[in-house]
Amino acid sequence: MCPVFLSLVTASCTRSVAVKESTDPGNIFEFETTGGGKGLDMWLEREGRVEDHPEARAGVWDWGYCRKRAEKKAEMADRQCGILVSKEERSVSAVISAQKVQKRPEDFTEEGDGGHNRAPEKTIKMPPAWSMPLPVCLIENEGSSLVVNKEAVDILQQISDPIIVVAIVGKYRTGKSFLMNRLVGRNGGFPLGSSIQSKTKGIWMWCVPHPRNPGHVLVLLDTEGLGDVEKGDSKNDAWIFSLTVLLSSALVYNSMGTIDQQAIEQLHYVTQLTEIVKTKSGNSRDGSAAEKELLPSFTWCVRDFSLILERDGKEITEDEYLMMGLELKSGENNENYNLPRECIRKFFHSHKCFVFDRPTSKKNLKRLDELKESELGEEFVEQAAKFYNHIMKSCSVKLLTGGITVTGKLLGKLASMYVDTIQSGSVPCMENAVLALSEIENNGALQDALSTYESEMERHAPKFPTLNEGEFLKMHQKSEMKADQVFMKRSLNNKWKYHLELKNQISEKRHEFMKRNEAKSIEVSTNLLKNLSLTMQNGLMQGRYTRQGGHKCFLVDKERFLERYHRMPGKGVKSLEVLVKFMHENKNIEEAIQLAEEKMGQAEKRLTESHQQTRLAQLRKESVERRHRDLQKSVDQQRTNQQQVLNSLTDMAERNKRQMIRENQTLITQRLQAQQSTLTSTHQQALDELQRTIEQLRQNNQTQSGGGGGGRCILS
Repeated sequence: MCPVFLSLVTASCTRSVAVKESTDPGNIFEFETTGGGKGLDMWLEREGRVEDHPEARAGVWDWGYCRKRAEKKAEMADRQCGILVSKEERSVSAVISAQKVQKRPEDFTEEGDGGHNRAPEKTIKMPPAWSMPLPVCLIENEGSSLVVNKEAVDILQQISDPIIVVAIVGKYRTGKSFLMNRLVGRNGGFPLGSSIQSKTKGIWMWCVPHPRNPGHVLVLLDTEGLGDVEKGDSKNDAWIFSLTVLLSSALVYNSMGTIDQQAIEQLHYVTQLTEIVKTKSGNSRDGSAAEKELLPSFTWCVRDFSLILERDGKEITEDEYLMMGLELKSGENNENYNLPRECIRKFFHSHKCFVFDRPTSKKNLKRLDELKESELGEEFVEQAAKFYNHIMKSCSVKLLTGGITVTGKLLGKLASMYVDTIQSGSVPCMENAVLALSEIENNGALQDALSTYESEMERHAPKFPTLNEGEFLKMHQKSEMKADQVFMKRSLNNKWKYHLELKNQISEKRHEFMKRNEAKSIEVSTNLLKNLSLTMQNGLMQGRYTRQGGHKCFLVDKERFLERYHRMPGKGVKSLEVLVKFMHENKNIEEAIQLAEEKMGQAEKRLTESHQQTRLAQLRKESVERRHRDLQKSVDQQRTNQQQVLNSLTDMAERNKRQMIRENQTLITQRLQAQQSTLTSTHQQALDELQRTIEQLRQNNQTQSGGGGGGRCILS
């Protein structure tokens, strides 16, 4: 983080502040005030350094705003304490470093302002899983051997974002580590030393999220000092220098004093780059523009610089000062003079220079990592801010041959490859490293992509069986697309051979998943058929289909069964095939039912014919019997009728007889009366005759009564 130096007049007025330590791995503190002010004010009163505030370190504050706020705070503090201080004495010497702000604080207010401009709660982002509170050694220097530290490689394996690698080299005890620590916004981190002994051994690494490029990681490499008298092995220095060049995207060379012949001679390792580093394999020459882009940019930091940047009486820039020092001399005797300068121009695609005053007094150098910003030289702080801005703005992502973007994972593998090559006695070659790395990464990408395809298809597997092949194809295409994305993200040069192999293996996996989908479809369809056919099986066992008309009943149940099967969802791609197989297996049952019904029909026909004949005979018999009964009934009826007629005639004869008797009696009575009347008649003869007639009538009556015959009474 870019440092900001605040020259504040200390105020005697303070406010109570409660400080609580967070559990954040970065040892971030949260500040709570009991008054109306906020954390920045309290921090200024407590520490006097904005750049050390946790939120400032987290990259969430606008440094320009903080500077203005600090000035206002100082002025308000002066007024409250009654101190008359000039504006110049209160001015803040600061440089805005955070151009891209994730969140800026609101206007912090003084105590008693009512809290109208309180800052909102700050949310500090959680550090990534690979968070490094302190640097670790990447390449250890054990005697004459170089060894890659597994802990550092494990950390790099967790970083899949593009990385910007800034490495610093230079003579030992020249303040390299202190300068690198300031790129992180801290005084401590890379170990510092105040004695003549070198503190850093090997190559140390510190990975932090890039403060200005989200999704990128800033990797700082601090190297052991070159020319350490205790080491005494210049070859080891050459390998450290070459590894730094190979691994970095920005190389910072740190030296003391000025850029003169002695300083350039101390950079003699650059003249050995053609011997100890190759960008291409074979006998091809290095140095093309495209190949230079693969090498880092070059930044020369001149420490404890005390000269005036002038040339021929004209003011020059730091970059012009560097290029002046790299100017070549004409003449055959200047080969040794020109060689390091030509190498610097040749191997690095861009050149930049910064000059620094001494950061503090000589007596304070031994506790440099303990000093507050206010104890550092103002000029040094401003120069350090310019250096910080350049590194954060201009340094690019590390690239390899073919435009491959280097991630933390690739950096760890590159470091291991280069160290193994050096230890084997060979010359590290960027092209060969890229080829080997490409093979490793492409194989890894193939396996990752294949695993992604399998995991995606396994995620879809619970949906088996698919409705149709088109639905399965969509699942396959989505999974294949994600697998391709994984492969393309990790794969490097010459990827198409591996991509073709990936397609072939995915095709095999697709076939396996298709078989699983079909097997699931067969299982579901078979179980469904078993469940739906239970009704027909029960009907078969109960004999519903083994009687006359059973085949027709079977066909009705079969049609209902097929309709229910087709209507049920989730059967999958093999549903029709399973149904056809099921119907074929049960075809014999239907044929047996049909044949049984035909035989039953023939027997029924014969039986029916027999029954019909029997029935006909029975009907005939019944007809005869019925006619006989009818005839008998008719005879009986006739007899009854005759009897009734006879009875009726008898009754009528009896009635007629009684009527005749009554009539005769009446007539007798009348005759008697007439006889009585004629008794007086004078003629006795007539009376006698009458007496005879009466006697005759009496005889006739007796005859009628006894013989049943009736005669007629004739009166004369």
